[in-house]
Amino acid sequence: MIQLAPLYPIIHQILKPTFPSCLWSGTGTSPTIALTFDDGPHPQHTPKLLKILDKYNITASFFSLGTCIQHSPSIAKQVYQSGHWLGLHGWTHQNFPSLSPYQLKQSLEQTQTAIAKACDLDIQYVKNNIRDVRPPNGIFTPQTLQYLQQWDYRPVMWSIVPEDWVRPGVSIVIERVMQQVKPGSLIVLHDGYCGGEDVTETAALLIPRLLDQGYQFVTIEQLWSCQKTPNINP
Repeated sequence: MIQLAPLYPIIHQILKPTFPSCLWSGTGTSPTIALTFDDGPHPQHTPKLLKILDKYNITASFFSLGTCIQHSPSIAKQVYQSGHWLGLHGWTHQNFPSLSPYQLKQSLEQTQTAIAKACDLDIQYVKNNIRDVRPPNGIFTPQTLQYLQQWDYRPVMWSIVPEDWVRPGVSIVIERVMQQVKPGSLIVLHDGYCGGEDVTETAALLIPRLLDQGYQFVTIEQLWSCQKTPNINP
């Protein structure tokens, strides 16, 4: 299998200025970074991960799949009640451009409904507040973004993708993150069926190293808020 990890920083550099309506990273003006997790919740991996985040008092952001929320509603509720930020990753892990506009809208709305049900939240509250969307596999088209904007969703991407889902080894995943991390980094790990097997160990070793370097962990919402303030950096 071709290792795509070395290409992600290059892809990020090309796509970020091309699609500025997506959240790719923070402004880089303060040592804040966001730790995000895709593809959960998972009945075994996610609860163990939550314990590590709780140990270090880290607030992360979880981009969940609707089917996984439906299968593990109590875990989804645990993520929410632990104070983590929730985002949408679609109903199943299908690339958004392969869906019709109707299917894409349904996928996101069904996931919001599953969150409302699992977390005992009012559906209108969820629709107003849980609207960050990360496309599966990071695949989107300008048309996808147009739909998301039209439906009042916020597209969220990444700046560090250590390709943990192919399980290259915990130490390799950590080194990839440490080599690329900088103020404003938006890191993607996985707590689902692919890559989730290692996520607890990865987080347990990675978080203290990042804290030692003076980084502060923020949510996706906090990164969006930073975008609204003037950024003098190129």
